[in-house]
Amino acid sequence: MADMMRVVGFRENVAVDAEMPIPSPEGHDLLVRIEAVSVNPLDVIERARRSAKPELGILGYDAAGVVEAVGGQAALFQPGDEVYYAGSIARPGTNTEYHLVDERVVGRKPAGLDFAAAAALPLTTITAWETLHDRFRLAREATGTMVVVGAAGGVGSMLLQLARQQFPDLTLIGTASRPESRAWAEEMGAHHVVDHHGDLAAAVLEIAPQGVEYVFSPYSAGKLTAYATMLKPFGQVTALDQVDARASELFAKSLTWHWEMMFSRPLYAPGDTTHHDLLNVVAELVDAGQLRGTMTKRLGPIGAATLAEAHQLMESARSIGKVVVAGW
Repeated sequence: MADMMRVVGFRENVAVDAEMPIPSPEGHDLLVRIEAVSVNPLDVIERARRSAKPELGILGYDAAGVVEAVGGQAALFQPGDEVYYAGSIARPGTNTEYHLVDERVVGRKPAGLDFAAAAALPLTTITAWETLHDRFRLAREATGTMVVVGAAGGVGSMLLQLARQQFPDLTLIGTASRPESRAWAEEMGAHHVVDHHGDLAAAVLEIAPQGVEYVFSPYSAGKLTAYATMLKPFGQVTALDQVDARASELFAKSLTWHWEMMFSRPLYAPGDTTHHDLLNVVAELVDAGQLRGTMTKRLGPIGAATLAEAHQLMESARSIGKVVVAGW
């Protein structure tokens, strides 16, 4: 193995190809040879946040690849294993030829997916799983109605699939605006699809006149009144974005507002193996044909030009499913 590795970073909002020394794994770390990465809205947010910093920022929070070496305390994987993961926001990103990651947030790659398709899954699947199980705390026999805002996006695509597979008595209303987005949401499992650019509350209440129990919200600004209108008393919202949720209408119905940040466990419970276990279960579901991949756009090879293109697709807010960049 060479001493240097290829990396793609962003400096002052510009994608840059560079080289860095290959790191060595210690403790519970794996050194993974990256075969594919996917791009999430978080990448775009982090790129903008770092735009004024002169140093090269290495982004990327999804990856699939092959374990090259392991640290002295690593016991879950060995060299040659094919893996996928979302890693930790506290460490350098995955847009590198080789990457260090704590094995306790890594899962076995689904055997039935290639590296590109597998790289599309970790971050969005963990987010969707934690929304359903840790935030809404749904039981298998859960009933009622859930609104999935942005149902054709990466998280929405997995949330719909997981909800249909794990909570069969739950009614799912997805939101999407374009014909192709609506078709994708229905394919992912939405029972109904409404347009989130119109009167969202009215459209939802036409389907569920008594109101809904749950709302998943990847972008919440300007939507609190609609959510408060469509939710039944004691209903719940799980949001991915930072928005002031102290609106009086939420208080009046005793509504619960959750935030979901999938990096909370890697950041604050570094020894927790929940993500490892979760990703292994998802791999089994994928290989059993109970979940499908969400990659809709594959770019390559991994480099400054293709990562810049992938970021542009994210910024367009018109992408469906997941955008993946694969190969060197």
